Amino acid sequence: MNKGFLVTFEGGEGCGKSTQIKLFTEFLKKNKFRFVVSREPGGTPVCEEIRKVLLSSKSEITSKAEFLLFSSARAQHVAEVVKPSLEQGKVVILDRFYDSSFAYQGYAGNLEVKEIEEITKFAIDGCVPDLTIIFDISYEDGIKRKNADVNLKTLDRIESKGESYHNKVRAGYLQIAHDNPDRVVVLDATKTKEEIFEEVQDIFLERFNLKIQKIRKNLNEKIRNKNI
Repeated sequence: MNKGFLVTFEGGEGCGKSTQIKLFTEFLKKNKFRFVVSREPGGTPVCEEIRKVLLSSKSEITSKAEFLLFSSARAQHVAEVVKPSLEQGKVVILDRFYDSSFAYQGYAGNLEVKEIEEITKFAIDGCVPDLTIIFDISYEDGIKRKNADVNLKTLDRIESKGESYHNKVRAGYLQIAHDNPDRVVVLDATKTKEEIFEEVQDIFLERFNLKIQKIRKNLNEKIRNKNI
């Protein structure tokens, strides 16, 4: 079991992930948590180069090639940032992780879930989130929110794929939540940012404390066994 705690933030376009991550990092800093914030794709020089290709390329990229590029960045990111930080006992906050591949390239891009699972398992090297929060919002509401913010109006290659594609992404995320109830929590992203963050904070503290208790229990069992 990793000593750290991995939290991933997921959701469709305009769901408010960035705002919630900012509020969450302020909360962690205020409460003296050791933490790292990163994003996918990105987080290392190599991964940022892959990000440029994925989000800014004017060329057509197939779902399979898109997924493999994301997976390459993911493997590098895990090796350089995620795994070392968890081993140091830090809270790791990721703006997207492998659930994005299942939602975007799998459910929306029509790749086989089983194929995504196999490559993802290889790429993440055992780094499974302790908590995944999906901020749920309709495509229509998400786009309205993006259009209202001058900094968000320019859509990248994936954001520009249209309503039908992004409706499938949303359905994919809800299916992921249904299939992983112990790990994934869905929050209504149409609420105020303050209301949403209150829920984020409560969920994190509950899950974090449960993990700490589990680590201590395992440690105590090991100590007892050595004394027998």
